[in-house]
Amino acid sequence: MGNSHGASSHEQHGSHGSLKSYTIGFVLSIILTIIPITIVMNSMLSKTATLIVILAMAILQFVVQLVFFMHLREGENARWNMMALLLGMIILLTIVAGSIWIMTYNAVAH
Repeated sequence: MGNSHGASSHEQHGSHGSLKSYTIGFVLSIILTIIPITIVMNSMLSKTATLIVILAMAILQFVVQLVFFMHLREGENARWNMMALLLGMIILLTIVAGSIWIMTYNAVAH
């Protein structure tokens, strides 16, 4: 029983990121936050271009958080974790797109 506990403790410890990984993730997160703030505060782009940049930075920020802080690609279940995430994203996008479509259709119909 003692060996089983020691093995699981070692596996859990091994799945954590290194200081280098966390530092890279932190720096990327800061950069991906500063870019849209700078663009918005200085009115550097049109409203549409600003919105596109903000959305792109948000998506990149999401990927950085998953990879560097939540260790999505690490561990023995990495493939299943990725597939579960993709399924969740498909369901989320379907619900959001369907809701927008229904609201748009109802607005035109009335």
